[in-house]
Amino acid sequence: MTIKERLQAETTAAMRSGDALRRDVLRMASNALYTVEKRQGKPLSSDEELQILSREVKTRRESIEAFRRGGREDLAAREEAEIAILSAFLPQALSEEELAALVHEAIVATGASSARDLGKVMGWLAQRTRGRADGKRVSELVVQALARADLAAHDAGDAGGAR
Repeated sequence: MTIKERLQAETTAAMRSGDALRRDVLRMASNALYTVEKRQGKPLSSDEELQILSREVKTRRESIEAFRRGGREDLAAREEAEIAILSAFLPQALSEEELAALVHEAIVATGASSARDLGKVMGWLAQRTRGRADGKRVSELVVQALARADLAAHDAGDAGGAR
């Protein structure tokens, strides 16, 4: 069953149970998929469906931050409830440990040794983390890991030259 089919089935179930928030969130997600599908003029792949739902979740996370800065905890709580509903359609999120291990694996696989290699590492990670981790968080971890690798290489070079 595709994500689109699951959304339709869950929307029907939410309407029958009278869960207005769930119904509205699922309709919005269905509409987001439909809009992109019409714009492209072809059915969406499962990866494209995941990307769209991930983007919807990301938008809500950004809204939560803005609402909290504005002192609107009520609206932030609603956005969190919407994220919980949408997250059921996304793959299991990666833990910090799993993400750190993937970043290490990416650096080794691409032979990255400095911050200049950020693009290579992010490209390697993109397919493996899509829909399972926030891209901003992945980028932060890669930058930190590459900075440590660059510093270690620099320190090794200094130690060799001091002899």
